[in-house]
Parts: sequence; C-alpha cells; structure tokens
Amino acid sequence: MRRRLELWMTIVGLLFLLTVESKKPDLYKVLGVDRNASQREIQKAFHKLSLQYHPDKNKNKGAQEKFAEINNAYDILSDEKKRKNYDLYGDEKGNPGFDAGNPGDHGGYSYFTSGGPGQSGFSFKPGGWKNVGGQGGSKSFSFSFGGPSSSRQSSFGFGVDDIFSKFFGGDGGEGNHFGGFSSSGESQYGSRGSSKSLLDVNSQLYRKEIVDKGITWLLLSHVSNLQGIQHYESVIGEVASSLHGALKVGSINCESDASFCKELGVYPRRAPRVFVYSYTLSESGSLVEYTGDLDLKSMKSFVIDYLPRFSKRVDLGYLDVNSENAGNLPKVMLLSTKKDTPVIWRALSGLYRKRFVFYDAEVHDISSVKKLGVDALPAIVGWLSNGEKHILKSGISVKDLKSAIQELSGLLDNFEKKSKKSAASKKVHTESGDRQVKLLTGSNFDDICGEKIPVCIVGAFRSSKAKDKLEKILQSVSQKSLLRRSMASTSRDSVSYALLDAAKQQQFLNTLDKSGFKSSDKLLLAYKPKRGTYAVFQGEVTEEEAERFISSVLNGDVQFTKTRQKPSVK
Repeated sequence: MRRRLELWMTIVGLLFLLTVESKKPDLYKVLGVDRNASQREIQKAFHKLSLQYHPDKNKNKGAQEKFAEINNAYDILSDEKKRKNYDLYGDEKGNPGFDAGNPGDHGGYSYFTSGGPGQSGFSFKPGGWKNVGGQGGSKSFSFSFGGPSSSRQSSFGFGVDDIFSKFFGGDGGEGNHFGGFSSSGESQYGSRGSSKSLLDVNSQLYRKEIVDKGITWLLLSHVSNLQGIQHYESVIGEVASSLHGALKVGSINCESDASFCKELGVYPRRAPRVFVYSYTLSESGSLVEYTGDLDLKSMKSFVIDYLPRFSKRVDLGYLDVNSENAGNLPKVMLLSTKKDTPVIWRALSGLYRKRFVFYDAEVHDISSVKKLGVDALPAIVGWLSNGEKHILKSGISVKDLKSAIQELSGLLDNFEKKSKKSAASKKVHTESGDRQVKLLTGSNFDDICGEKIPVCIVGAFRSSKAKDKLEKILQSVSQKSLLRRSMASTSRDSVSYALLDAAKQQQFLNTLDKSGFKSSDKLLLAYKPKRGTYAVFQGEVTEEEAERFISSVLNGDVQFTKTRQKPSVK
C-alpha cells in the first residue's frame, strides 16, 4: 500500500512539475519573431509591441502584464549571452530546466541518471527515503526528498512542499507556511534605474558641452523608480544613430541631481521625459519637451523639426549676396535640388552660425547656376569677406550624415582661414596706402624714429640706384611685417621703416659711428631710440637678408651698440 502511495505521489508531482515548466512562455513567440531573428528584427518587434501595450497608452486589462512580459523577453533576447543560454537551456542564466547538480552530490535538485546497463530512471536525491530500484533488466523510477531539515527546494524556484500544499491543502511538512506558489518572474518594466547606454549629463557637462555650442541634443530625464526607462533609451538610441553627426544624446539622473533638474524644469513626473536642446526659437539654445509617441519615426521627425535653421532660403533669380550686410563674416551657399534645407546644412549652420552667413537655394535647372561657375550638384559656393567668389565644392557625394558633416566642416574651416587672410591683406593694403617708406627729415623724425618707436629700420643710400633698391626691399618687408601683426590681432607698431639720404644727412651716421660708414653705397641699420643703441647689417642687402636681419633684431639675437650721440637730421 505504501509503495503504491509513493508511486502515485511521484507521478502526480512529476506531472505537475512538467506542467509548470511547459507553461513558461516562449520568448520568441512573445516578440513574434523567429528563433534565428537578427538583433535588428528583435529590436523592431520590441518597439512595435511595447508601444502597443505601454500602460500609458493601453488601459485594457492585462496590458501592463503583457508589457512586462515583452520587456522581459527583450531583456533576454537583446543580450547575446543571455540569448545563448536561453536557446541552450531555456534559462538566461545558463540553468537547464532540470539542474544537473554535482556528480555524487546532487544538492537536492532533480537530475537525469542512468541506472546502469539495462536500467534507466529519473530521480530526486534520496534523503530520508531510499530509491526504489529495479533489478536485472527492469526499469527503475524513484522520487524522494531531502531529510527533515532540508528545505526541499526544486530547481523550479519553489519547494517540493508546495506541491503537496497545492494538491492537498496541507503544509506538506513542519515549518513550511507557503499557501501556494510565489512567482519568481519579476517584471522588467520599471526595473532599470539608470541609463547606461546614454551619456550621463550633469550640470557641469551641460554648461560646458551643450549650452550655446551649436549642436542639437536629445536628453532623457529620469529617476530610478520610473517605469519604461529601457524603452525610452532604445528609441533615443535609434534616433541618435539615424542622425549621427547632427545630434548628440544624453541622460540626466534627476535622483542624484534633483536641484539641477528643477533648475532646468525637466524633473520627471509619472514617466521619464524627453527634451531637445534646440536653436530654432532664438540665437541661444533652449529646451523643448517631446510629448509624442515613443517610436523612432515620431521622435526622429520631431528632432529634425528642431534642428538649427540659421541658413536663409533664397531665390537664385533675385540673389545679390554682396548687398547683404554680414560684417566681416564670409558667406556660403548650398545649391541642391531639395525643396527644403537639407539636414546636413542645417546642422552645419548651427555649428558655424557665429563664423559664417549661411544660404541655401533650390535649383530646378543646372544651367541656371553655370553663371556661378557650378557644373554639378549639390555644390557649395562661398564669398570671402572682401566679396571674392569661390566654388568650395561641386558634385558633392557623401556616404552618411556623420562623414558628410566632417568633410564639409573641413571645407568651411579652410575657407574661413582664407577669408581671414584676405581680410588681413586688405587691411594691410588700406593701412599701407599712406604708409610708403618715407625719407627721414627733420619734420618727420620724431614720428618715425622718435622715442615712442621701439625699433626704427633705416635704409641709408648714397646713389639713386641704391635708393630704388632699398625702397623696394623695405616696402616689401614692411608690408609682410604689417600682415603678420594684423593676423596676430595686434595694432601696436613695433617697427617703423625709413630711408636716409646719406649724402645729405651724414651727421646722422656720424652720431652712430666715427667712420660715418662713408665707404658704403647702401646700408641697413636698426635703431632703438629709447635705449640709444643701434645695430648694422653686414653684407649685401637683399629682401631675404633684410627679413632675416629684422627678425633677428625683434627676437633679440643681434648685438646692439651704444650711439656716440643722439641721432638727428636736418
């Protein structure tokens, strides 16, 4: 009788365990994908289903449980290691449905065992009872429990006592007070408190990298106990990937930086919140909240709407770029067949908004832009600050948004350098128009070689031929020097240049040296009025040698000598 009861209990318990195991959901079926589905297919299925069953959108009974099941399936199948374990064992942790245990000591868990030659069986570790073994060629099947002190826990996450409690309404043993089964499947919805896949944004990074930097940001604000963070992260990640180069993304943890979130007005309420740092409303950036559907298409469309719009749409038939007042900024125009300003150009207009004036135009017929020198579209035409036109590039071809922005940024950087050089050169010519190398006289001596002048470069001559040569050399060197000072953004004159008629102003040379340099037809010297010192170039005066001498003077590499008297001219 006892033997029959044991066998009956064994069969009932085994059937129940197998029933529970069989009720575990197939995660692939939960997401509606094949077992060999790619990560992209899994992600798309997850987005579609999570949007359909999101508790904020779906108020039907069971929607929240379904949403939790979808999140759980995605959590496992989107992780390659968990997915592999699930495919092999039916469990993301690598535990098979029936734990193998340790050889010789099965720890109270179920295991498959061979009963030796001619025998087979399924058993639980013997505790207080012994195995029921078959002899000879018979089949043996046994079921047993741990001893009185054993927790009698199976590999399914609940105690063996629970079986008896469920079927018979009793405790099934001393000290066991489980009234039924407690689920071990925790909902993945709301179980994540951090956004590890997004850049963490704090107040310091926000002010240093985001505010007024010209690039659009998509920001997620959250706290740890909010539901659905993973789904928000996933959609934001896809938007960032599709607009890589024109958009950056990050997350603000309002739990650890509550004051910062309240300062920005982004503190989350019942769910995480999404904001775009945009430049469409003003020259300075501002935060605009996204309140649309949580899917790639909707969010991406919203972000594109809020990309910078610093490029002015123009009609080529009425274009007069030079009439536009842009200060000293260069101008660039994109010519394309697009009806609206392309995303690439809008992104660049934000990044370079303080360095260029942007235009764009739709071209219906390529012949209409040939007068600009353009023979292929898309093309970028630029105007230097002096109005000079250049074709930066025509027939532009790019493979993706990020590489396009990098390539075109390089073009703009180089064009900006050319524009600055042109502006500096124009300034030099303007300033040097009335600054020809002058002949030293008594009336202009203080202005050219007075004590307010750090260094005075003087070319002394005794013949008209020597004068012409020195004048040409000093004129060229002085303009190059002025250009360098202009590029260095300094207006203070550190060097002045002058010619001296040595035949008529011999006394000037006599104050420097007793010989008066009377044997030289032409002479180049540097004079420091305030210090009362001078230096003379020794050798044939050429433009190259004159530049080298003056550079050495300014660098302090030339030995200066005290003058005999204070130089002067009549």
